[in-house]
Amino acid sequence: MPENTTNDILARAEALIREIPDYPTPGILFRDITPLLADGEAFKATVDALIAPFEGQFDVVAGIEARGFLLASAAAYASGKGVVPVRKAGKLPQPAMSIDYSLEYGTATIEMHADLEPGTRVLVIDDVLATGGTVAATLDMLERLGYPVCGTSVLFEIAGLGGREKVDDHQLHTVFSS
Repeated sequence: MPENTTNDILARAEALIREIPDYPTPGILFRDITPLLADGEAFKATVDALIAPFEGQFDVVAGIEARGFLLASAAAYASGKGVVPVRKAGKLPQPAMSIDYSLEYGTATIEMHADLEPGTRVLVIDDVLATGGTVAATLDMLERLGYPVCGTSVLFEIAGLGGREKVDDHQLHTVFSS
């Protein structure tokens, strides 16, 4: 029996992403990645795809709460780099900076410690790019803290919601899009 190609595995990985209507609020179509995370081969292929365009260009991976933590941690491990959490407000003992931003169903605040060496190159990873508020706020925060961003990689982009336009000054890589 022939081995699955990377494209075959990625196609299966994309098919594992479930759509949940009206979650967390009416009118939102939530992308549930938990079936993908549970499939070892699909998970590995997507993590490899997230970091491939940026190999050798980053020192740490910043993962955006909450599902971005899962992807960023795996990407950091796979690349032999460290991982930095970008958290919701009030979750870090010593936030260095916090930024408020808008998202498709309200507003939120993210925070991050400033304990990286100056000039540390960062790859930002998140699960879904929708309106782009969370990713744009993360990029702004990293740059204000003096950490160059080599790029942003997201598992799934929801095209047409304007997220790409909010991060167009940064190299953006998406594994899947709709």
